[in-house]
Amino acid sequence: MKLRFVFILLIAALAACSKPQDPAMKIAPDIEKRLAKFAEVDITADISFLPQNEQKALHKIIAASRYMQDIFLRQVWQGNPQMLKKLARASDSKSKAALAYFKIMAGPWDRLLAHEPFIGSMEKPHGSGYYPENMTKEEFEKFVATTTAVEQEKLKNLCTIVSRQDGKLVAIPYSQQFKEFLEPAAALLREAAGLTENATLKDYLIKRAAAFASDDYYESDMAWMDIDSPVEVTIGPYEVYEDGLFGYKAAFESFVTVADPEAGKKLSVYKSWLSKMEANLPIPDPMKNFNRGSESPIRVVDEVFTAGDTRAGVQTIAFNLPNDEKVREAKGSKKVILRNVLMAKYEKILQPIAARFVADEQLAHLSPQAFTNNVLFHELSHGLGPGKIKKNGKETEVRFELKDLYSACEEAKADVMGIYNLLFMQEKGVMPASLYKSTAVTYLAGLFRSVRFGATEAHGRGVALQISYLLQKQAITVDAKSGKFAVNFEKFPDGIRAIVRDLCVLQGYGDYDGTKAMFEKYAVLDTVLAQKLETLDDIPVDIVPHYPLAD
Repeated sequence: MKLRFVFILLIAALAACSKPQDPAMKIAPDIEKRLAKFAEVDITADISFLPQNEQKALHKIIAASRYMQDIFLRQVWQGNPQMLKKLARASDSKSKAALAYFKIMAGPWDRLLAHEPFIGSMEKPHGSGYYPENMTKEEFEKFVATTTAVEQEKLKNLCTIVSRQDGKLVAIPYSQQFKEFLEPAAALLREAAGLTENATLKDYLIKRAAAFASDDYYESDMAWMDIDSPVEVTIGPYEVYEDGLFGYKAAFESFVTVADPEAGKKLSVYKSWLSKMEANLPIPDPMKNFNRGSESPIRVVDEVFTAGDTRAGVQTIAFNLPNDEKVREAKGSKKVILRNVLMAKYEKILQPIAARFVADEQLAHLSPQAFTNNVLFHELSHGLGPGKIKKNGKETEVRFELKDLYSACEEAKADVMGIYNLLFMQEKGVMPASLYKSTAVTYLAGLFRSVRFGATEAHGRGVALQISYLLQKQAITVDAKSGKFAVNFEKFPDGIRAIVRDLCVLQGYGDYDGTKAMFEKYAVLDTVLAQKLETLDDIPVDIVPHYPLAD
């Protein structure tokens, strides 16, 4: 009797301790498989040449950058911090995998699978954390139409969060919304400015710290263009990919790097050709943009630490900033190549994918130098083509007119225009004409690397469009028997020219409906190709960086 009584008490105690699983925390059954698609890689750099004061400044900047991660998590979704705490308390292997994947994706939605939730079942708000969760595009546009021009600017501003108060939409400046993170970040940047002896870096850090309090980033963006320092840093709100409603709102991010000035000098010859590249675009002259500045510095750097938007999902290999057209007209834009990240992806991802997707007879043309050139010219091309435009007689910008479609359209444009400009460089003898085949084949292989990023991710969607378009133009072909792809070297230049023209003309007109129609037609993967991509499970989709210097 006693044993039975004890057993009953034990069962009752266990029942009392066990709680029903929180539906909001239900984890996808294949979470370990998803996590395995990302390869952990040490991303580091040699900083031994830096004096001690510059190394200390570097670590202050890394500390400031960590706050960008805190802000970005809230920009993705205001519920992220609470969910992160819940995951961190769990101890089972599945929850640990979910925590690791949450950190990669910056939230509970899979960026590779059309933002499908892998924790719970809540759909990702289209406006992320920038707008009220249940706000629709129609509500926003209807309200904006009834308010003053000043309020309209605030609501659409890059650096405001939109909130609903007393039934009305109001704009809250980033400096207020994220004050608890921006103030300590600014203090650390000022400390770093006090440590560095480089005048250009000091100027940028001081001005960027001030911008965190004012939400006016123009002066610090101008100072960023002038940085000539072994320590190269980019920190603040920049890209608008996360705003799926309108593409109005900028996400915080940070790149902390050390520069290789000699490598940058070797590439700087191309910036002197920017105006000629603009003139050579296959679009009507009124759509060409000759008003942008031509300084356009090029930096080759090794990454030391990143945070925020650039850390979410797929890792950046290069970037072209700032996005502010006023700065671009005054000084152009800076192109930054993240050399150590780029080479890690080439070796671990691009090469093995090419071996399975590219025709055997063309594999010999695959080249790490071509990969670097393709990435560089992608970034150069972000600064070419329509930017400020006129629509219905009014001054505007392409990004405002294409709204949620802008990011995918702009990434596709930069991809194909980068190749178009490389072919132009080869035609003019700035680069050897013998590089043509390696340029084209490495670009082809790169398409299959990038398309795995997901149908809703800006780069992935833009790549799906390129594949379908170029197949239709027979610029690339697929062998029915082997399933492998090849460049049609005769038709490839004309195919690239055609897609550059079509995308740029849509941008030049600010044609939202036309852009939508083009993406609906082309940004869909062929079923056979989609199935073939699923056979790449043993090849990483991307890398998860670990930064030893930031530990």
